[in-house]
Amino acid sequence: MKFDISSIDIKKARVPHEVFLTNLIFNHVLVFVAIMSASSLTHLIVVIPVFSVISLVYLFWGAQRAKTRASWYVNAHWQIAARRSRFFLLMLTIMGSIFAIIYMFSGGDMKPQHWAFGGAAFLPTMVSVLGLIIFESESLHQAKNAMLPDWVSERFPENAPEAIPE
Repeated sequence: MKFDISSIDIKKARVPHEVFLTNLIFNHVLVFVAIMSASSLTHLIVVIPVFSVISLVYLFWGAQRAKTRASWYVNAHWQIAARRSRFFLLMLTIMGSIFAIIYMFSGGDMKPQHWAFGGAAFLPTMVSVLGLIIFESESLHQAKNAMLPDWVSERFPENAPEAIPE
């Protein structure tokens, strides 16, 4: 649905999607690949979860703050980004739990078969990251064009303006 939104609110609505995309693309894809491909940099792998936690906390904090301080349109985009961030956090938690279980069953001595199971646990998270990148890119495009998915106006009906007929 398309709405009549001011250019200031359009800029504000883009922020959560840009932060989340930066976390996904730059941090979890580019930095991860760069660190893993350079064997002398593997000790810097802790940068990835630190940056990810900071950006996720910022998204959750911003979504809470937007409920009371932002316009309906900006709040809706913050809530979309926060909802997807919760899903991403869930996927990371599941992956970490599976890695912890594999590590416990290996007795702390990881053999090649344990790494194979770990790689199989890693795959759904990477597929989720790819899907979230696609969804967030679409949401960023919608934020730039004063649009929202239909389910958002149904979920957050308070103060919702009338949609512009397309």
